Amino acid sequence: MISLELRQVSKSFGARQVFSGISASIESGCLAVTGHNGSGKSTLLRIIAGLLAPSSGQVVLTDGGRQSPVEQRRDLTGMVAPDLALYDELSAIENLRFFARVRGLKKTNDELRAPLVRLGLEGRENDRLGSYSSGMRQRVKYAFALMHNPAVLLLDEPSTNLDEAGIRAIGSIIEEQKRRGIVVLATNHPSELAYGDHVLELGA
Repeated sequence: MISLELRQVSKSFGARQVFSGISASIESGCLAVTGHNGSGKSTLLRIIAGLLAPSSGQVVLTDGGRQSPVEQRRDLTGMVAPDLALYDELSAIENLRFFARVRGLKKTNDELRAPLVRLGLEGRENDRLGSYSSGMRQRVKYAFALMHNPAVLLLDEPSTNLDEAGIRAIGSIIEEQKRRGIVVLATNHPSELAYGDHVLELGA
């Protein structure tokens, strides 16, 4: 059983307060985070992932009844975000192999290839990422986020640059993740907000 709780989370950058006193909890399903541009949606996802520290408050991620420390949170979370860096000079499968090693994962070629095939990149997995369209790069980001079967999937503008086939594939992934764990997605798009079992509005 996985659960995520935000306890009075606030974030400031210098004198600018992004948000204050954010509280929410979820044990399964999808938490959709919405709000105007600049309200802190992406910032909140980065705090949940452990990439940013909150100015005050606490993010509590509990796995099997045990609270996970921040340094272990990356093992439980996968993230797709516009600023996620991939390497253009490497192929899709080489990118995944590199990041698997960074995570300390031992993956066979077939295991690395499987999410790429699922995301519609069969036959292109050995092409350099620099030759990919923006939508194809977005699909590789999903393959990266999913390769360690995270309990919590964090999605910042999940359908960015995707065509209709890509959106359907991502919808299937989100619904599957909701059944086995947690999805937190940041969006202002009504079609993406529809995935949310709970909605958290920032800057309201």
